[in-house]
Amino acid sequence: MAHADQKYIDALLQNNQKVLKELYATYSGKITWMILKNNGTEDDAGDIIQESLLAIYRRALKGDFVLTCPFDAYFYMVCKKRWLNVLSKRKSNPTVTIDGEERYIPGEDSFRLAEETMEDEERLSLLKGKIQELGDACKDLLRLSWSGKSMEEVAAFLNYTYGYARKKKSECLGRLVELVKKSPEYAKLKW
Repeated sequence: MAHADQKYIDALLQNNQKVLKELYATYSGKITWMILKNNGTEDDAGDIIQESLLAIYRRALKGDFVLTCPFDAYFYMVCKKRWLNVLSKRKSNPTVTIDGEERYIPGEDSFRLAEETMEDEERLSLLKGKIQELGDACKDLLRLSWSGKSMEEVAAFLNYTYGYARKKKSECLGRLVELVKKSPEYAKLKW
């Protein structure tokens, strides 16, 4: 099922300027901050944002692309991977020649950023796995509440009262946190 943020993918495909401006206003600050924090400039951030949106657009053009998670998370990961590629290609970083081929020697920042990316992916994988262990009612409630719908809309959709929906969401989140913390993988990951 498509996430409510599929509207951003559709806006890219339709060149909907109003929604694209909303996308920039909502998401560019986080990307810029990540790049500035990791040896980049505002120009670098602008380039990464443009290149990432273009890559997402090209992927969506294939016709089988359906966004199943928040756009924020997807866009951030695309931008972060692109920024890692830029850092690895910068000529200012040291290189060595091995067997006639110039090879990049990653700096400490690149290793840290790569490690953070891998940890983010491992956390997301753990979280997705534990969500699958919840009952169908909790999965539906959390999925709907994370889709961008208001709790009033979620309650109406599930035929719950507003108060019950909020209480049930709190219980489901509590159960999810409990499942994650009991997992052997939890202790290995930095939270």
